[in-house]
Amino acid sequence: MRVALFVTCLADHYFAEAAADTVRLLRHLGCEVAFPADQTCCGQPAYNAGRLGEARRMAEHTLGVFAGAVGEPGDPAASDAPAAPDGPAATDAVVLPSGSCATMVKKFYPRLLAGGRDTAPPTALADRTFDLAEFIVHRLGVTELGSGLAGRRVAVHQGCHALRELRLETEPAVLLEGAGAEVVPWEAQEECCGFGGLFSVKMTAVSAAMADRKLDTLPEVDWVVSGDGGCVLHLDGRNRARGTGVEFVHLATALWRGVAGDARAAEGSDVAAVRDAAEAARPLEAR
Repeated sequence: MRVALFVTCLADHYFAEAAADTVRLLRHLGCEVAFPADQTCCGQPAYNAGRLGEARRMAEHTLGVFAGAVGEPGDPAASDAPAAPDGPAATDAVVLPSGSCATMVKKFYPRLLAGGRDTAPPTALADRTFDLAEFIVHRLGVTELGSGLAGRRVAVHQGCHALRELRLETEPAVLLEGAGAEVVPWEAQEECCGFGGLFSVKMTAVSAAMADRKLDTLPEVDWVVSGDGGCVLHLDGRNRARGTGVEFVHLATALWRGVAGDARAAEGSDVAAVRDAAEAARPLEAR
């Protein structure tokens, strides 16, 4: 299966290792991964701020960049189509390591672009776009990834968009257990962490209090895992300020550690992660 990676802004700027691990994981599961170099922000910050004109321009740009992913999955004609130099032509799906950005494309693009000018049918891209956990479980049909996380106690933070918009209630936990981890119940796992993009900037005190509520109820675990980089960034910031010592890990990285063996986590470096992410982002045709 051929997929196009929509890496997202936060993964690009803050979670290079998670971006690279997404590519490694998808390839391990038999996917050919393309990275359209012209991709930018999905437009969600502008959309949430009410700047609909700016959000619409970014959405239209994204539709153009990922236009090759709107064909019918498994369509022989699409599979034989020539690929653009760095584009996703002939891909079956667009995959994002972010429930929040996936929701923007799947749920909010059709609404944003309804009746407006666009470069491709928005519902076609929406139907072919998947959050990483959603794609692995429901499109690839995979739940068993290895045993590299054996002995790890983890708690799952359910990002609001993935949980409430995409209805991904169990998929991250199923995959983590399928990688050997013990997923520990957490009374606040479905509560908002307080990030909410612009909300954390406009309502700083409330946002911090919401994160503290999450941390106050956290059971004894080694990691907190989430499929949304914004949630990881926000919770880990409060965690570091409080000095609780728990590691906050993006779901893509946690799952790849499960596949490759947890020892791999101690062997890497930030420099190596950035280098690997850059290599993973290069178009297949350029390798």
